[in-house]
Amino acid sequence: MSNYIHVPPGSPEVPKLDITVSEREGPGYRQGALQLLRRLRPHWRPEEVTLQLFTDGITNKLIGCYVGDITDDVVLVRIYGNKTELLVDRDEEVKSFRVLQAHGCAPQLYCTFNNGLCYEFMQGEALDPEHVCNPDIFRLIARQLAKIHTIHAHNGWIPKSNLWLKMGKYFSLIPTEFTDEEVNKRFLSDIPSPQVLQEEMAWMKERLSNLGSPVVLCHNDLLCKNIIYNKKRG
Repeated sequence: MSNYIHVPPGSPEVPKLDITVSEREGPGYRQGALQLLRRLRPHWRPEEVTLQLFTDGITNKLIGCYVGDITDDVVLVRIYGNKTELLVDRDEEVKSFRVLQAHGCAPQLYCTFNNGLCYEFMQGEALDPEHVCNPDIFRLIARQLAKIHTIHAHNGWIPKSNLWLKMGKYFSLIPTEFTDEEVNKRFLSDIPSPQVLQEEMAWMKERLSNLGSPVVLCHNDLLCKNIIYNKKRG
């Protein structure tokens, strides 16, 4: 999807706070998280705030902040992973988040900060591969994705795919070797060479570009753990 994402009129503004949250566990990220909560939840007493680290993220660190027992009011603090800005356009990510929120497809986005963002906690279970084999669950996922794919977020523009541009950017970040000898050995033996991968991408581009498939708003990171299932609400 080319970066013509247009946030619907009337969507709530998302404040950007000049706060940096340390990635270090314990006092490191607690101090930064409490700074954010002073703005987002000023009635919370800092000494009563519990921080829970969620470890399922691959590129980001996710921390749940709450007072007392886990209730409906949990603020999630997502700290961006080191150098992930090379892969992810963070401004476009926030705009996409706001578009999805406006259509009821994403939690409320509370704020952004220098190295992350804060948003609403969705009650439910992060899925595993066995969950998505369940017809009752994968049909719910399909319906939600279909809803996302029908969102028109381009203010009259005809969207164009940025798939090949993004793939090219990924290729520019591919390492040629690793300093660790064992890692480098596995890298050279198990991973296809850049030339082979480039040839595969050229093959895909030639065939996929001629399908006439519409370009729609996509999730683009559909890992099981990025899907939350609330069994009570279905």
